[in-house]
Amino acid sequence: MTRDFPVPAIEDWQRLTLSVLRRSGRADENTAAGDAADLLATTTYDGFPLAPLYTSRDTTVPDGLPGQAPFTRGGGLGGRWDVRTVHTDPDPVRTAAAARADLHGGATSLWLRAAAPEQLGELLTGIPLDRTGIVLDAGTETDKATAALLDVAARQTIEPRVLRGNLGADPYGAFAATGIEPELGVAADLAAQSVTAHPELRALTVDVTTYHDAGGSDAEELGCALATGVAYLRAMSDRGIPLTRSLDQLEFRYAATADQFATIAKLRAARRLWHRVTEVAGANRQSAQRQHAVTSGAMMTARDPWSNLLRTTLACFGAGVGGAGAITVQPFDVALGRPDESAQRIARNTQLILLDEAHLHRVTDPAGGSWYVESRTDELARAAWEWFTTIERAGGIGTALRSGLVADRLAATWERRATRVARRQDAITGVSEFPDLDEQVPARHAVPPAPVGGLPRHRYAERFEELRRRADGATTAPVVHLVTIGRTPDHGARVAFAANLFAAGGIRTVTTAADEPVPPGAVACVCSSDRLYAEQAAPVTAALRQAGAAKIWLAGRPGGQAGVDDHLYAGCDAVRVLEITLDDLGVPR
Repeated sequence: MTRDFPVPAIEDWQRLTLSVLRRSGRADENTAAGDAADLLATTTYDGFPLAPLYTSRDTTVPDGLPGQAPFTRGGGLGGRWDVRTVHTDPDPVRTAAAARADLHGGATSLWLRAAAPEQLGELLTGIPLDRTGIVLDAGTETDKATAALLDVAARQTIEPRVLRGNLGADPYGAFAATGIEPELGVAADLAAQSVTAHPELRALTVDVTTYHDAGGSDAEELGCALATGVAYLRAMSDRGIPLTRSLDQLEFRYAATADQFATIAKLRAARRLWHRVTEVAGANRQSAQRQHAVTSGAMMTARDPWSNLLRTTLACFGAGVGGAGAITVQPFDVALGRPDESAQRIARNTQLILLDEAHLHRVTDPAGGSWYVESRTDELARAAWEWFTTIERAGGIGTALRSGLVADRLAATWERRATRVARRQDAITGVSEFPDLDEQVPARHAVPPAPVGGLPRHRYAERFEELRRRADGATTAPVVHLVTIGRTPDHGARVAFAANLFAAGGIRTVTTAADEPVPPGAVACVCSSDRLYAEQAAPVTAALRQAGAAKIWLAGRPGGQAGVDDHLYAGCDAVRVLEITLDDLGVPR
């Protein structure tokens, strides 16, 4: 038997949503149904709103149909993206073994981030350069690394024209990361060499993950990418390289995060924007942007590092759906130092599962046509173009970096982001939410020092992890007493909330009934319902003061509660609470 179901209208959703908002206290009787969506909207770090519901009223597909240029994946291998593994170990013997294992396990290219030019010969021993893409990352020694790579190819009797990968010349990226003044001439010379001698081996990388790691937003990352790409086109034009050949020399490297829709929109917007740049520059053919997506280093945690597996899988999914031509999944323990063999294998296999079992590469632009994704792509592209033109008006990416324009903008965004992280509004699983105080963190490995100078590098979890290190170093494990009033239904939810918050700073909790003593100097947190607070909180807090409690928190924010020092509530500054609590417990800074 079939049954006809009514077709819901947007007005039905608004009415039902408003009733829920009224029950929760977020709306009152004067709130109109049409305002329900506004009450649930959030704002991105780029300043545009994200609605809770998108319909055909909200967006149109710009610049053609989904799946058509400039949305299609570029640079893939027969529809598959390039499985690119990263190697950061400065030891050439270990790196060579890891590289061979990756290639045997299904990787298609190698990103060598720590290899010195003089080590490339030893490192690439046994690596078939005619079948393996090599991506260099030698900074100011890119020309030496290129010469070493070509020397290895000659010894393997490989025709230079079949070499593929990227030489990694990125003078402005290195300038942003290290503060070392860029040498555009060297990069342009390498591009000219690639155009004539080995056209499948691109010379230039536009790596904007540095801006992401400094706390930048998606639009700020994209705007810096456009400004850098345009600067490199100008440098190649000065060397007499035709525009169409110059475009072929560029690969863009973006950060992919655990916000899968943000990653999808970012990669799609990047292709739209670059397509517009090539049109304005006068390209007589469409030039797809070659994109290398790298799972974000800023989102990785040193605490509960296994939760990074969830983040990197989501990021890889977003990058694949978003159409990246190459993807690198960072090993889950990368925040601890040099990744071990198991973490490297899992990182590689994450991509292979999404390719060969989920078949993500078999659908072109699968997010195309989604009202939400199309709207977010469009808003992001507009915000990024505005930032790009701001940089250009300031004199270009080099001038913007030297003047502090870029650094100041990123610092302001990081401050907003750090505030939301501290308030647990941007939750970090395993760190600010659901931390495990009994976890056994894997041993750290030796890791090359970070570059000195340039933009700062942040990880979102860094302030909570510093608090955990402080708590771990205490002579006696710090403890807070959760003082309960009433039965479990009265206090259970707030006990769980408070315990989770204190654990984010490495502080254990013990549950104590209101009629039980607490030791002198203890930090206490009273937990119960608003009703029982009104009836019993005052005598309970008075008794705690009499017992010598050093600090009294109250879980919730009912108002009018005398005798407590402060309140714990959803959206409070958890980092501040934890710093104060560790101070009160005598834990050294």
